[in-house]
Amino acid sequence: MTSGATVFGLCAAVAVGLGLYGLITNPQPLRKIIAFNVLGSGVFLLFGVVGRRGAAAGIGNDPVPQALVITGVVVAFAATALAIALLLRLFQKTGTTTLCSDVRPSACSDPSGD
Repeated sequence: MTSGATVFGLCAAVAVGLGLYGLITNPQPLRKIIAFNVLGSGVFLLFGVVGRRGAAAGIGNDPVPQALVITGVVVAFAATALAIALLLRLFQKTGTTTLCSDVRPSACSDPSGD
């Protein structure tokens, strides 16, 4: 029989693994942002499991991992909002959400003529 901390720990490992896989394999920036958020959620879940393990031993909840998770969620939200705003600005300026990877300068010219 497995404990709740073990199940949550395994879910955290799966979320971190999926996030890393998405960051490495997806070339689209929006998918990378989503994969980064999945990875962060796995880390937050892992910190929550670490903080809860002390309560299972009768010690009581450790407030430090809880404070780290709350702070991390706020920072992740702000970073995601900034990344999406930059991605929207890139789309407005170039008409695409990918950066030019071609070496020729004429291939990277602005399609709108600005």
